[in-house]
Amino acid sequence: MRLNVNIKTLSSRKPGVAPVPFELETAPQTVGELITETVKVCVRDYNARARRGENAQPVPLTKAQITDMASLGRVAFGINYGGKEQDDDKAIANALQSFEDGLFALFIGETKAESIDEAVDLHEGDTLTFVRLTMLSGRMW
Repeated sequence: MRLNVNIKTLSSRKPGVAPVPFELETAPQTVGELITETVKVCVRDYNARARRGENAQPVPLTKAQITDMASLGRVAFGINYGGKEQDDDKAIANALQSFEDGLFALFIGETKAESIDEAVDLHEGDTLTFVRLTMLSGRMW
């Protein structure tokens, strides 16, 4: 199933969020299954990049790329120098727990998913948006 996932772009000249095609192997029936399938794809891609990390030849960055990354606070080639692969089961458990704890929100189209057990009706080309929520720190006097 092909979906679009809104991903924040690094470029200051492009929109802050852009849809990226994302391929799921199976059509999920619940929010929990959707998160699980999404994590599987991300872990598989991450592990593939980690395996290539030692053999990858970094391409020199352009001035525009350096400026864009510097505005975000970090300039990097995007190579995983540690080479450590991630475990599917741990990543899935972490993602599901993070959703339940409210550390990120999931929007399917413009509708916010509220529960892991909530049924989803996805169609080819639907748009998903994952929003990482940041806790504000401070004191109340």
